[in-house]
Amino acid sequence: MTTLPSAVQRRDSFAQPSLEPNQSSTAMDQTHDVLSTAMTAGGWRALNRSMTACLIAVPVALAVGAPNAGAKNGDTHINAIGSTQTVDCNDSTLIVNGSGNTINAMGSCWAVTVQGGGNMIIADNVVNDITVYGFDQTVFYKSGEPIVWDRGRELGMMNRIDRIPA
Repeated sequence: MTTLPSAVQRRDSFAQPSLEPNQSSTAMDQTHDVLSTAMTAGGWRALNRSMTACLIAVPVALAVGAPNAGAKNGDTHINAIGSTQTVDCNDSTLIVNGSGNTINAMGSCWAVTVQGGGNMIIADNVVNDITVYGFDQTVFYKSGEPIVWDRGRELGMMNRIDRIPA
């Protein structure tokens, strides 16, 4: 007869008992395998490394600080329906929310964000990004290399975002 090594015998001694015909399943829940729930030496080492990394990263992030945003305070917000306006972007972000608006943005805009439907924005220059939500939006810009993010198109809505000659 072959005997099992002591580690295997120990493992078998923690095996869960089988259920008797009239025994509830909570009896199975109360018995657990100690070896599978105990933290191994490798697990403690990984936990210590993670904690050490956090203790180093957090003070470094706080010391460096957040990067400066390119936009200025005083972003231009237009919340309207059926409005026609000419605004000076003044290197800030132009945010248009509503429907049926026609906005001429003069000067340089840090970014243009449009929400709603049926708006038309014509910008002289867009520096950072153009973000469009909604449907039937039109954003034309004359200069700049902005990142274009058409959230409406991601949902199957048609918007027009394009560069036009100055």
